[in-house]
Amino acid sequence: MDHASSTPFPGSTAHLIGRYKADPESVYNTWFIGGDARMKAFRAIRRGVRDAVDAIAGGTFGNDFRGSPLEDVLLAITEQKQVFEGAAHPFYWKPKLRIPDIYENDINKQRFGAFLGACLAATREDQLLDEISHLAAANIKGLGPAVASIVYFLHPTLIPPFNTAIVNGFNALFGSRQKLGSWQSYLTMRETIIQANAEHRSLLSKDLGAFAGLLFEIGSGRIVVNGNVDAALKALQEKSEKLAQKRHHQVVNEQREESEHTQVQHMLIRIGRALNYQVFIARNDRHRACHGESFAMLTTPNLPDIGAPPDVMDTIGLIDVLWLDPNCTTIVCAFEIEKSTSIYSGMLRLKDLARSLPDRSCHYYLVAPDKRESEVIAQMNRPAFRDGLADFPLAYIPFDILRQHCEALCVLGDDHTILKKIVRATHLDTLR
Repeated sequence: MDHASSTPFPGSTAHLIGRYKADPESVYNTWFIGGDARMKAFRAIRRGVRDAVDAIAGGTFGNDFRGSPLEDVLLAITEQKQVFEGAAHPFYWKPKLRIPDIYENDINKQRFGAFLGACLAATREDQLLDEISHLAAANIKGLGPAVASIVYFLHPTLIPPFNTAIVNGFNALFGSRQKLGSWQSYLTMRETIIQANAEHRSLLSKDLGAFAGLLFEIGSGRIVVNGNVDAALKALQEKSEKLAQKRHHQVVNEQREESEHTQVQHMLIRIGRALNYQVFIARNDRHRACHGESFAMLTTPNLPDIGAPPDVMDTIGLIDVLWLDPNCTTIVCAFEIEKSTSIYSGMLRLKDLARSLPDRSCHYYLVAPDKRESEVIAQMNRPAFRDGLADFPLAYIPFDILRQHCEALCVLGDDHTILKKIVRATHLDTLR
């Protein structure tokens, strides 16, 4: 077995990191520090993993990836794009090969559920490594180190994500020959990544996603090192230009979507203020402005104390827009704006808020493009939201309808009930 940790860490890596961070279209800038979706994903994925563990323990997990709580987890992960674009593929049920063998085999399913539950509860590195060793020793057919991409979102400073491009980038950078489907290769890679990241932490982050992003860029041919020169030259001839164009289009589209997201937030701020509510904006969006108006100047910086645990309050603080009653600082309405990111993740944040509020007076809204209506309604029909949430007043408002009626809502509305005039569908409708 080839041990990459014995390979000297390349002296030019600081230069590579500099190039990686300076590229405005690198995953460092578009995902690691540049995307709100990444910040919002951690709580949603943790909640989804908990749902998967509970479903396995309760016998309701099912015998296929589709429709299982695991699919919800991977939806939230793959919305991170780029580094995690193919993260769901290893978990698709392949009936001819009968892999991964965690759907039909009840013993393996229970082992997988126990692994996820233990990772959720773990607080130390040695606990995580023990659980990985136990899972590897179980030799579950088709279930390999791709699981690390889930565990990364539970413990981002201890477990790096894992995929083909990351392995290729690792081998190119360290002159190694680690294998994609091998747990031993993953654990060897992990040790080297942690050591290398510690050496250069001042340039990157304690979060291993930043270093994994560098490996991803090397493995996909966007950053050239000695170990991937031949592959990179071949990629340049065959597909490098297409890859660069694809990344550029992704960045341009994300910038356009971010602009539309900001415009919708601004409309909801205006309407809320016109209806005499205090407005709270997601804490990571307070620096934004629209039509010359600063969000920080239009909104309150503080959330009311609703008695929820700090981690739940952190999640609630990332909800796109909240309307607050100025007389008693209760939350009247909560809005999640989903241009292209996961509808499921937005619903989880609203669900966390609903579970945390002492009363049932808050109203919840998904605001999304008209073309996503069928997706919104499908998500409202998922068992996780249908079962036991008959008193969860969740409704859908299309972008175009909100834009069309924004001025009228500001002028004619007396309170939040004016929104009933423009909702397209509600969660309660799906229960009837």
